[in-house]
Formats: sequence, C-alpha cells, structure tokens
Amino acid sequence: MILLCDVGNTHTHVGLATRRRVVSTIDLQTREIGTAGSLNAVADFVHGRTIEGTCFCSVVPVAVPAVHSMLSRFGVKPPLQLTFETIRSVGIRYPKPQTIGQDRLANAVAVRHLYGAPAVVVDFGTAVTFDVVDTNGNYIGGVIAPGLAAMTDYLHEKTALLPRIKIREPRRAIGQSTEEAMLAGAVFGYRGLVREILTQLTRTIGQQLPVVATGGYARLIARKMPEIDAVHPNLTLEGLRLTWLAHH
Repeated sequence: MILLCDVGNTHTHVGLATRRRVVSTIDLQTREIGTAGSLNAVADFVHGRTIEGTCFCSVVPVAVPAVHSMLSRFGVKPPLQLTFETIRSVGIRYPKPQTIGQDRLANAVAVRHLYGAPAVVVDFGTAVTFDVVDTNGNYIGGVIAPGLAAMTDYLHEKTALLPRIKIREPRRAIGQSTEEAMLAGAVFGYRGLVREILTQLTRTIGQQLPVVATGGYARLIARKMPEIDAVHPNLTLEGLRLTWLAHH
C-alpha cells in the first residue's frame, strides 16, 4: 500500500492506494496536522497495513514539517514530496515553476495519465483553480479564482444581515428568502464564472479540451454544466500515486 497526503488550505486529504489506484480516503483539518488526534486518525485509517511508500504535496509551507514527520511514522521509506523538481511524466512550461501549487502539479500528472493531453483540470477547493496541460503533455499554467465557500463566507463576514449558508442546489433562480437568494447567486453565479473561464481557455488553446473536475464542490457545480466532461474526486491523490510510482 502507498499512503498519500494532499495538504490543502482548509482540509488535508489522506489516501491509501495500491499500485493501480486509490482505494480509500479520509479528510483531516489541516490546522490539526501533527496533533495526537490527526496521528491517531491516520493510524486507524492505516489499520496495521504495511505501507510500502508515502508521497505528499502541500500548499501550506508551514505544514510541511508536520506532515513529513507524520508520514515518516508509517512508511518504510522517507516520504516523497511532489514538487516541480520531483514531478515526472509531465513537462513544465512556466516561467517560475517553483511558484506553482503542488496540488496543481499533481492534478496535471493525473489528468494526463487518465484522460490524455491536452486537458483542463478544474479543482474546487478553498480557491478554484484551472490548470492546462497542452498537446505535448506540458503544464502551461491556468487560472485562480475564489472558491465557492470563500465567496459565501465573505458575504456573511462582511455584512450585518446575510447568514452563513450551507451550499446546495438552489430550487429557483429568484430567491424568496435571504438564504435562497444567496444560494442562487452563489451556485448559478459560480457556474457562470466557471463557464466563462473555460470558454476563454478554449479560445486561447484553439481547440475543445477535455475538462475534468475535482475537489469539494465538483459534483454540485458539474451537475448542470455539460462543459465538464468528468468528475474525479481523487484526482490529486492519483497524481501523488503516479508520482511515487515514477520514482520506484
């Protein structure tokens, strides 16, 4: 088994994989990585299995020592961190590759392997990122926009009367309560944001691209967006699995 860890700004996704695919996952709070609670959760998740190797990526630099230490407890080899220097099977055509989010590189590895090239990944996390792999299999950049929850939380935090809402599919376009109005603005508006960015990416590349979605709100947003061809919840972890395999 291979133990994988994708450290995001809010959540950390932990996965167990065979050499062929990710087979199970759990989510942790990133702020709790390295605590006794997170170690116990991962130990329960591993459940005594022999871990052949570990691989991780992180968009939170301060969390790297803690996740490295945590993974070292379970693997028989030192953890492999996916970076622009350790990535395999995808080239990088980008001026400052060290500034690319490691999760974005993992997504690029996975989408090229699973869906071919060129392709676009839309990752719905704390931020929503769009990442493009070109015809030659090179990561060439993308787009960063606010995440769906970040938008709705901002409205709640910066206004006196707007509540914090649980994001779900709106029942109608014209909200008949404050919550319904916020849901319509969030979900319908967000689909508009995603659709326009995909339109611009297609124009720039000059051809229609396969679009693969991943991340927390991928299924919700993709449900009524034919522009999104596939939803792959474990795409980032699959990229980590493929990176570890490329080194072994």
